[in-house]
Amino acid sequence: MLEPLEEDIQRGLAALGLAPGVAVAERLAALVELLVKWNRVYNLTAVREPHAMVVRHILDSLAVLPFLTGGRLLDVGTGAGLPGLPIAIVRPDLSLTLLDSNAKKLRFVRQAGTELDLSNLDIVQQRIEQYRPAQAFDMVISRAVASIGDIYRDTAQLVRPGGRFLFMKGIRPDQEIAAFAPPGQLHVEALKVPGLDAERHLVWFEKQQDSGSMQL
Repeated sequence: MLEPLEEDIQRGLAALGLAPGVAVAERLAALVELLVKWNRVYNLTAVREPHAMVVRHILDSLAVLPFLTGGRLLDVGTGAGLPGLPIAIVRPDLSLTLLDSNAKKLRFVRQAGTELDLSNLDIVQQRIEQYRPAQAFDMVISRAVASIGDIYRDTAQLVRPGGRFLFMKGIRPDQEIAAFAPPGQLHVEALKVPGLDAERHLVWFEKQQDSGSMQL
């Protein structure tokens, strides 16, 4: 019989159209429990209550899954591992790099990756402006980190031509969109997060084949 936290997660996953099985729900619940434990000392997130974390951190992170493409994903400004850790649990086929300059938060991310036995993670402590990986990514994602234009400017060279930029936002960021000239067709998707009474949007577009890319 599932624990209450796992039941919440299973219901939420089903509402998102996902059916990954009990083992995945158990891992996601273990991630929430780690967040609660570490949050008491490290103040990783303003959300304190475990069931609220399920909605605001786990399900919110996983609402973008239908828009992921390719095999290599860079999570910029991952903080406490969001959305990277939940995605890594549900999509073990993906290779994820979680990037942040905050040592305190990355200590948690590393510990979570170890305890949850996530072999598809690469955790990097560095400022995005200084980050120079050996290979370009298929996707870059950010969750409420900075403006669309700023994140694109800092990550444009890290995504392969034809790759995808995904920016997770709360309310529809019309001012940011108006100030940004995307190098491709811009899509704005309203995301429905089960149990969340607040707006969530995903702004995404693909890098043009002839756009500048990393020198590999």
